[in-house]
Amino acid sequence: MSLFADDTTVYLTKDDNFEDLLRILDDWCKASGAKFYISKTEIIPIGTETYRKQLQETRKLNPAQPKIRNDMPITRDGEAKRILGAWIGNKINEGVWTPTMEKIDSALEKWERLHPTIEGRKIIAQWVIGGLTQYLTVVQGMPPEIEKQLSRKI
Repeated sequence: MSLFADDTTVYLTKDDNFEDLLRILDDWCKASGAKFYISKTEIIPIGTETYRKQLQETRKLNPAQPKIRNDMPITRDGEAKRILGAWIGNKINEGVWTPTMEKIDSALEKWERLHPTIEGRKIIAQWVIGGLTQYLTVVQGMPPEIEKQLSRKI
């Protein structure tokens, strides 16, 4: 389990019981005064492709377990979920950079209307491009095509 501020990430194996986890979280919330929003719960299957498909179809960690509630989405291959700024999922691709690239384009368009000097452009590139990409690059890595696009923007 990983706790950071108001985010909780839990890793379960096929032998764990999801209902036990919910009881533990409920007890922890009662003891700590915290609130657990089950509606924000998302499940990202990890393991073989066969296991991930089985979990999506049956909504069970294993055949002996009860079904996971229907109001908890189970992420499919190719979908990415954001956890503490990193995009997590199975078979995700460079599409995780799309929102960041859109933010960069939008910010650069706004700054361009002010007709910045060369020195101003340098500062804007550092603030906007550097600021919006630094953390994501560390946690996610930067694909070469994204690096090329950013170099052209700079």
